[in-house]
Parts: sequence; structure tokens; C-alpha cells
Amino acid sequence: MTNQNVLISDVKGVVVAVAAMKNQSVFSSSVANSMIESGGGGGCNFTIPRSIKLLKVETAEVGGVGGGAARVNAWVDSLRASSPPRVKSTTTALSTLSQTGDEENSWNLRHPSAMSMFEQITNASKGKQIIMFLDYDGTLSPIVEDPDRAFMSNEMRKAVRAVARYFPTAIVSGRCRDKVYSFVKLSELYYAGSHGMDIRGPSKSNEYKNANQAVLFQPANEFLPMIDEVCKILVEKTKSISGARVENNKFCLSVHFRCVEEKSWAALAEQVRLVLNEYPKLKLTQGRKVLEIRPTIKWDKGKALEFLLESLGYANSSEVLPVYIGDDRTDEDAFKVLSDRGQGFGILVSKVPKETNASYSLQEPAEVKDFLRRLVKWKRLTLQQRKIDS
Repeated sequence: MTNQNVLISDVKGVVVAVAAMKNQSVFSSSVANSMIESGGGGGCNFTIPRSIKLLKVETAEVGGVGGGAARVNAWVDSLRASSPPRVKSTTTALSTLSQTGDEENSWNLRHPSAMSMFEQITNASKGKQIIMFLDYDGTLSPIVEDPDRAFMSNEMRKAVRAVARYFPTAIVSGRCRDKVYSFVKLSELYYAGSHGMDIRGPSKSNEYKNANQAVLFQPANEFLPMIDEVCKILVEKTKSISGARVENNKFCLSVHFRCVEEKSWAALAEQVRLVLNEYPKLKLTQGRKVLEIRPTIKWDKGKALEFLLESLGYANSSEVLPVYIGDDRTDEDAFKVLSDRGQGFGILVSKVPKETNASYSLQEPAEVKDFLRRLVKWKRLTLQQRKIDS
């Protein structure tokens, strides 16, 4: 078992902190006052976006993990469904390939490549500010067996840096925010770690509208002691399961099973269930070869996207085009927000058809890099043309 990433909160006692901004406040005073009265806020002047509902605890039915063997079996079935076995027999392989080909053709019609639809995407951005939202694992870096080695290539970093030069850009990840920053190493970005429960604005100033504020937003601060406690228990309970790994992402936990043999999945799920039965304020969700443990508050990557849009002054604006690129189930919350808004595009990174609310698709991080580079090239040409025309 490797060492866990146990991190201390950046600002003691501060749940939300926003530095002075130009001519507008980003948060609602009523919620701010209640936070200050309860000890949050650290004396800072701030408001919370009116459209954002904070700390509304989900019902036990949604967040609960009871159900014993039936619940464990359901989890294991879900894990298998997201990790299909390789086809063994030639006959089955041919049949599966034919069926898969039909499914892929149908899926590609509904979720075409963002590269082939690039012109439509840029046409939709005319007169609007593009804002980029990027997942990390599986989007900017490949999925690897050791999560501590999910390194971003220098070429990808250059592509993201170039994008951030022209568009407000945020990294939205289930990882601890500090961990993601240690991979990306770009101070001009927004970072939303722990599935959006730990948001911080750029430490390096940039030129686009309303982007000079220093934002710190942590809606699940009160859960930190509980998360640390559960992490220690899970590390102890799962150490006998070869390949299992518990990662502390500050406001949530990840139980990785990528290196666990399938025959041990049920045992791992049972251990997680038994622990969480004692913590009804925590819920279990699933990602790519990972079980995610989070506080039962109404907050996810979709809420983080809405918060950042409002922080940038684009809450109800028709002058913005959000683009969210991600590969995981947890990114679907953000895709759904964009779909419900009827504004912007979700782009799913996947080589296989998946149920998704995304509009477009890219196959792998290499294509994400190509898309980002093409977006930068298009923006530069657009600006050059404007200079010529003027």
C-alpha cells in the first residue's frame, strides 16, 4: 500500500473567500451571512451565487449504502458492465464485432467527433466567450494503473497553456486540487478538485473579463474530519485485498480497483459497504475502475461548472459558450448542465460507445490535445483577421 495523500485545508476556517472584484459580487449575501454566523468565512466579504444551493443533504435513499449482499452484487454487476471482458472465441468475436460496429455507427451519428464538427463548434461561438472546462485523468493524461503516475505530457501542457491564453480555462477533477495542480503546473487556470468541492481561481493574473479575482470555494469543509477518519479505516480494512488502493482527495475518497482481480471485487465492495454503513452522511458513486466516496451534499462537477460561470459573470448570459471535455461518469453531471441550459457543448473522451449527455466525442487524450491546438490556431487566425479588417 502506498502512502495516502492527506492534505490540510489551505485556509483554516474559511469556507468561501473571494478577493475584491470589479463592480460585482459573485455570491448571495443571505447565505454568506449564515456562514459567517456559523463561523465560516473568516471575516471575508463575499456572496454566494443565487442560483447555487449549498449543503442541501441528499436523502438516505440516494446517499445510503445499505442493502447487504444485494447492494454489493449490484455494485459488482455495475463494475463488470463498465469493464467488459475480452472476447475469447472466434465465433463470438465475429458476432460481437458486427454488433459493435452497428452500435458505434449509430453512436457516432449521435455524438460525432469534435474534430469533424470543429467548424460548427466555432461558428456557434461567434460573438461569444468560449470558456474551457477540462477533466484531468483520461482527458489530459492517460489512465494508468498507478494514479500517482498519471503524468501530463509536456505537449499537452503547452496546449492547455495556449488555450488559457485565449479562453478562461478550468481543470475539474475528482482528484485533490493540490494533486491536480502538481500534475498540471499552470497558475493561470481555475482548479476545481474533489469533484468541484474545492475550487480556486488563478494565482497568476490574466487578461480576460472578470478573471482577476482570487476565488476559494469549499462547500464541504465541515466533512474534512469525517473524510480523514473514513480514509484511515478503509486503508486498514482493504489492505488484505491485493491491488486495492485508497486515495484521499481531501473532500472525497477514491477506492481504486484497477489492479484488483475481478474475483476480489465483491470482497472489496463489501468492505466499503460495511464502513459506509456507519457514515450516513457519505455516499458512494462509481467512476472508471474506482469507487468514489463523497459527502451527501448537492454538489458535483455540474454545480462547479455553474459556479465558475457565475464567478466569471456569465450566469445568465447569452454571450458565453462553455465547452466541457471529460471521460468519466462524474463528468456527465457537467454534460447534463450544458444540455439543460441549451448552451455550450459537452465532449466525451471515449473509444467505445457510452450513454452520455455530451454532444460530441474524442477518442483519447491525444485527440484532446489536437482539438485544443486547433482551437488556439483558429483563435489566433480570427484575431489576425480582425486586425486586418480594422
